[in-house]
Amino acid sequence: MILRDAHTVSLWQDYAGGYNVINRADPQQTYDVIIAGGGITGITTAFLLQNAGKNCLLIEAANLGYGTTGGTTAHLNTLVDVPYNTIQQHFGKEGARQVKEATAEAIQLIQHHIDRFDIRCGFEYADAYLFAQTEKEEAALKDTAEAMLLAGLDVSGAATIPVPFSFRKAVKVTGQAKFSPLPYIQRMAAAFEHIGGTILQQCRVTAVQDNDPMLIVTTLGAFRCRQFVYATHIPPGVNLLHLRCVPYRSYVLAATLADNNYPEDLSYDMQQPFHYYRTQVMDGQPYLIAGGEDHKTGHQENTEACFRKLEAHLREAFNIEDIRYRWSAQYYEPADGLPYIGRLPGQTGEIYVATGFGGNGMVYGTAAALLLKRLMLGLHSEYVKLFDPSRIKPIAGFNTFVPHNADVIKQLASRLLPAEKLEQLAGLAPGEGKLVSYEGSKIALYKDEQGALHAVDPICTHLGCEVHWNQAEKSWDCPCHGARYGIDGQVLNAPTSRNLDPHDIG
Repeated sequence: MILRDAHTVSLWQDYAGGYNVINRADPQQTYDVIIAGGGITGITTAFLLQNAGKNCLLIEAANLGYGTTGGTTAHLNTLVDVPYNTIQQHFGKEGARQVKEATAEAIQLIQHHIDRFDIRCGFEYADAYLFAQTEKEEAALKDTAEAMLLAGLDVSGAATIPVPFSFRKAVKVTGQAKFSPLPYIQRMAAAFEHIGGTILQQCRVTAVQDNDPMLIVTTLGAFRCRQFVYATHIPPGVNLLHLRCVPYRSYVLAATLADNNYPEDLSYDMQQPFHYYRTQVMDGQPYLIAGGEDHKTGHQENTEACFRKLEAHLREAFNIEDIRYRWSAQYYEPADGLPYIGRLPGQTGEIYVATGFGGNGMVYGTAAALLLKRLMLGLHSEYVKLFDPSRIKPIAGFNTFVPHNADVIKQLASRLLPAEKLEQLAGLAPGEGKLVSYEGSKIALYKDEQGALHAVDPICTHLGCEVHWNQAEKSWDCPCHGARYGIDGQVLNAPTSRNLDPHDIG
């Protein structure tokens, strides 16, 4: 089983073994491209560029699939989360058509890679059903369906839906798909290495110096390149892009059914937040995968309740035999509904970014790889303007936000904290975390299952917000921009690249 940026274990994670790299990185050479991030976006981008003749190095802070790719529900859809009528309002009818075309091209590329490299990842085409359960939802569905038709999706009315919920109206959209993401990205990583690409795992980028060539400073040394890509789901540092992307947590259950009545297709309700359902067969065992109960990161006091609500919702309709897996994952919702893919604003060098995928990271991550390849090779793409990060106007001094100085580390003297006093103040149960006030300052305190205390500074190292405890994932989450930390302050999610400061406990 691979590691993931969470305490809970996803279905994909549990079935995946580790990835062993083949090629060794060379600090003496200047790479054409360095890509930060070992999820579907980074790996697909690296492969496409290497296949086009570039010499690429992919750097992953943990293991391949550690981030959102290991926690997705892996819907492959042109029926994206943002309604097409909303996309039309923001980007016009042509923009909506381009979203459909870009996501359809992404699904086709995934299928092409699966066929080319014989990837055993359970890929199947499926129809998608969007259903309304109230009069208000029915009116919204009518507007959405009309906009989808105008954008070029194959939409028709549906008299039945795959899931056992009552509904007033439903539509069916063809040309959607599903798969298991980790076998896919691991095989693509192997294909990338086979054609000369290089992968570094357990290596975090700590500084980017926008020179010619660029100097990329990491925890395993410095490397040089001509072009650089942030494929980290959200770019680290302080920049306008993540200030326009709101972090969310989404909750997922994978269950077995006593009656084996597994839905073959994809289904989505229109509740707020909405739920989504599908089936995936793993080593001969089918699982019902259902997600929902989304909320802004760090804004839900009782995250365990999200799992309980989702389970109760499923048990009302499905004959649940066993809840085998439960996990949550993070995504970033863009301000205007579409991802930011292209040149990172405010930079003089060729620094690129792909972020703001919402809940459609598998298709948008692949679409981003296609667009980045064309941009970095100087080729034409009709999607450049649509996804251009520069549709956000940079502010003065923006170019000082992104480069990270590896030598500038917060120097705070650790204080020796009395464990007995802290425990009296906190009253923690094993496995619980809490913010505790001690001698005029706050401490983020966690008691592990063995009774040992773990204390860190609760001030997020990104922009100084106060972190909140996430009971479900045993993590400290920042409610401002989505940075997340483990119980000892280690970074789990960008945009920060620096751990919380620890406190010694005596």
